[in-house]
Amino acid sequence: MNEHSRQMLRVVYALLLIGLLTGGLTALVGAVIAHLNAPEAGEPERSHYRFQYRTFWIGLLYYLIAGVTTLALIGWLLLVIIVIWWLVRCVRGLRDVARDRPPANLTTWGF
Repeated sequence: MNEHSRQMLRVVYALLLIGLLTGGLTALVGAVIAHLNAPEAGEPERSHYRFQYRTFWIGLLYYLIAGVTTLALIGWLLLVIIVIWWLVRCVRGLRDVARDRPPANLTTWGF
């Protein structure tokens, strides 16, 4: 993995993380970048891009479920769990970029 590839992956992870503060707007931008860059990327970059856009889409689904269930109060707990899930996935992804390896558990819906 060359430095430019690492930098792009870091940028997308940063956009995903900042998305927690921007209502998901920068996370959407990060997911679009990941979708656009994945087809032409080699390994392990392609795996990271896939992990990034899966984090976005799965997180969006989890967020929608939590939003619907906030009326039953359990949704608030789910929102906290989703934020922790999102943070863990992004931090682990950044760690794996620094180590030049693909993300562990690429297809998991969990951590």
